[in-house]
Amino acid sequence: MTKKKFFESEMLIGIAACFVIALPAFFLGKAFPIIGGPVFGILIGMILAFFKRPAKLESGVKFTSKYILQYSIVLLGFEMNLFNVIKVGGQSLAVMVFTLTASFLTAYFVGKAMKIDGNTTTLIGVGTSICGGSAIAATAPVIRARDEEVAQAISTIFLFNIIAVFIFPALGRLIGMSDVGFGMWAGTAINDTSSVVAAGASWSSAVGNNTALAFATIVKLTRTLMIVPITLVLAIYTTRRIKMEAAASGEASNFSIVKVFPWFVLGFVATAILNTFLPIPEAVSAGLVQVGKFMIIMAMTAIGLNTNLKKLLTNGIKPICLGLCCWFAVAVVSLIVQHFIGFI
Repeated sequence: MTKKKFFESEMLIGIAACFVIALPAFFLGKAFPIIGGPVFGILIGMILAFFKRPAKLESGVKFTSKYILQYSIVLLGFEMNLFNVIKVGGQSLAVMVFTLTASFLTAYFVGKAMKIDGNTTTLIGVGTSICGGSAIAATAPVIRARDEEVAQAISTIFLFNIIAVFIFPALGRLIGMSDVGFGMWAGTAINDTSSVVAAGASWSSAVGNNTALAFATIVKLTRTLMIVPITLVLAIYTTRRIKMEAAASGEASNFSIVKVFPWFVLGFVATAILNTFLPIPEAVSAGLVQVGKFMIIMAMTAIGLNTNLKKLLTNGIKPICLGLCCWFAVAVVSLIVQHFIGFI
């Protein structure tokens, strides 16, 4: 066996270990969709991280947390239909632009005030404004986030997903929102797709029609497309920051945007285009999306395996406060903009 093949076999062992650990997380996510498989994956991984693992697993775990994560985003494109995006985009674009701006400004200023590290601030801001775990997964490799920073952001986003599912329908009824208005609010102000669906389903079951659920789901998927411009902007920003830091220290830097450019996001766009214009059977596209979501669970499991739970809990209060501020800003701004454009 050559040295190269030896390392390849070790990598496969590590990937296989992440696959096996991700299986119970996947089924737990199916049983408790409000929580979701990625959160269970991180939790199981962090628990197992207390135990010493064989060194031959390390290369596969690292590969899974970085590259399997990127490949998963590509497959999520099969969930998109660009015709639906164009149809709903005109109605929801103003709300999305204002909520995105509110989330990022809040993350920036509150993060600075609370002295939270830049990567964690960015991940929480992106996760709140776009689509929770998927956005964090897409952004992490671009800004070179550490596994602990990703775990911190995912945990924070998860907390407010759970709260939103329970309080949004009640608040919507208290305000007197219409079905479409609530669908717009849930689709733009709740972070994760599964939580948007849960809140929409709760509202729809109470009123006896699926208008809110259907509209919330489409708005949420449209919002997911914002991954593309945001990751591109962050790639440019990261490149400039690294070059400026090198210049400030008097070191020469040959760092280029190619090293952080999110090529996998172009794959996401390509699969979205294929799913829109080719007659791909719905069962096939849905199956590919499920594979992508399972790969995210695998990646989150690997991230959990590389996360120090004690350190995460010690540093947990500030990110949660930041997540609360971002979430509140998005929810309120969504309502204000809807009021002015006539949805509520």
